[in-house]
Amino acid sequence: MRAEFAGPEAQTLPPPRRPEARLGRRKLPAQPRRPAGPEEAGGLTHVDGLRPGSPETNRSTEGRREEEEKMSQKQMKEAFVSNLNGSSVLEFTQGFCFPALCILCRGLLIVLSQHLWSSHTWRTRFFIDFVFLIVPLVTTLTILSSFQYLEYLTAILFGAGLFYQIYCRRTCYAKMPGQKILEKFLKISLESEYIPAISCFRVITSAFTAVAILAVDFPLFPRRYAKTELYGTGAMDFGAGGFVFGMAMVCPEIRRKYMAGSRCDRFTKSLYSVWPLVLLGAGRLIIIKSIGYQEHITEYGVHWNFFFTLIVVKLVTSLLLMFFPPNKSWIVAIGTAVLYQLALDLTPLKRLILYGTDGSGTRVGLLNANREGIMSTLGYVVIHMAGVQTGSYVLKKRSHIKDWIKVAYGILLLAISLFVSLYIVQVYVEAVSRRMANLAFCIWIVASSLILLSCLLLGDIILSFTKFLIQGALVPCSWKLVQSPATSKKRSESLVSEAEGKKPSLCLITAINRNQLIFFLLSNITTGLINLMVDTLHSSTLWAFFLLNLYMFTNCLIIYMLHLQDKTIKFW
Repeated sequence: MRAEFAGPEAQTLPPPRRPEARLGRRKLPAQPRRPAGPEEAGGLTHVDGLRPGSPETNRSTEGRREEEEKMSQKQMKEAFVSNLNGSSVLEFTQGFCFPALCILCRGLLIVLSQHLWSSHTWRTRFFIDFVFLIVPLVTTLTILSSFQYLEYLTAILFGAGLFYQIYCRRTCYAKMPGQKILEKFLKISLESEYIPAISCFRVITSAFTAVAILAVDFPLFPRRYAKTELYGTGAMDFGAGGFVFGMAMVCPEIRRKYMAGSRCDRFTKSLYSVWPLVLLGAGRLIIIKSIGYQEHITEYGVHWNFFFTLIVVKLVTSLLLMFFPPNKSWIVAIGTAVLYQLALDLTPLKRLILYGTDGSGTRVGLLNANREGIMSTLGYVVIHMAGVQTGSYVLKKRSHIKDWIKVAYGILLLAISLFVSLYIVQVYVEAVSRRMANLAFCIWIVASSLILLSCLLLGDIILSFTKFLIQGALVPCSWKLVQSPATSKKRSESLVSEAEGKKPSLCLITAINRNQLIFFLLSNITTGLINLMVDTLHSSTLWAFFLLNLYMFTNCLIIYMLHLQDKTIKFW
């Protein structure tokens, strides 16, 4: 039964009743009453050959109580994240795009501080990145979840103040009017080994997921942001889809990594590349089952998990991209999404996913036990192919800033069009369902991803303009400004620093993007450890907020130190 909303928050199911302790208790045959012996003076009976009051009996009783308490805690935590309906699409989109504004403010602060003071140490840069990237995510998903407009107003005023200070203190074209400066800026070319917006997108998705997987177990995390049971758009419903979309934008087929050799050779390389995911998926399954960790069965099933979904998506899309070029992957995405939705509507497939082969919700058999995880892979294949199409478009070689303005504008228009399509599909076809990964879910994931990507591109363009005003300004994970035919050679040399790029940049965004899978794995491990050690359900707001920031600080610091040591942990 789905929970009903009471105001903005979804009501959660009441905690399950504590199971009665029946272990070791059985009816004994009626016997004549006799005077109570010393062993029964405390009200205990002699059961299963254990003497009442003996150390063995005490240990048995304590063991039963611990087992009951453990089962009760597990059931309460599972109920705490179950039967929820999510939030609105607008609320999620507003919160999800907020980190793009924070990243812009972070870049403006770095440009201004470099102009006013000396260069930063790695500790200072890590602190700035953590405060502007991680802390806003934590607050948006917890204590400030109901104050999104106040967050935006604060960030906009802060960013506008930084921009004004940079403009007033500009070292280039100091006496030139603003319109002339803008005309010269539009003639500047850009150079980057990668598109900063894609790196930021992947990092935001990873950090967002890392915060949410732990925060959801605390009361300060709004229940409307948790994963929905059947239909709805909870913030956590985006995590897996956004991860797949970000992975697709930089897949080997776009980077032409596996293009040499026959199709069989390329598929063999794809098979080899997924073996770490096999180990991670199997390892997670064994650990979860062995320690009795709480699970949300309707998310993927009894044995399935996200690592197994990544394996299937990787292999299926590798096969598809052998026959369809990356720039035509939109055809596969649309075709697969429409056919899958038709199958849900016109065949018993939807009934199979929701209720099993016998219609009663059975979990007997491999398919019934994991029906959500197995069937939803089709939706994630659609999302992956849409990400491939996006990556092949964005990663095209472009140099002029005007071209990138057109790209950002085009992606923004496409995102808006998809949101309109999402409204139509939800009204006339079916609402968003992460559990089935249906057509509406795929449209929602792609539209949300594109609007965030367009915001990040626009932020990069604004940041490039401020770097254009301050000579020698360097911001990690941002575009480099280079010589254009209309500028002089002397001015060109002032735009690009020869030292930039020769050593690992002091940048948390680059560090997480470099070891994204390790960051995701580390977050899962630390989340499990905290859940085993802390009573999350009864934690105060202050303690939970502190613990979430400490958890993210530890994970980010480990990844940051790996980056400073120039280490990339990769097993394939």
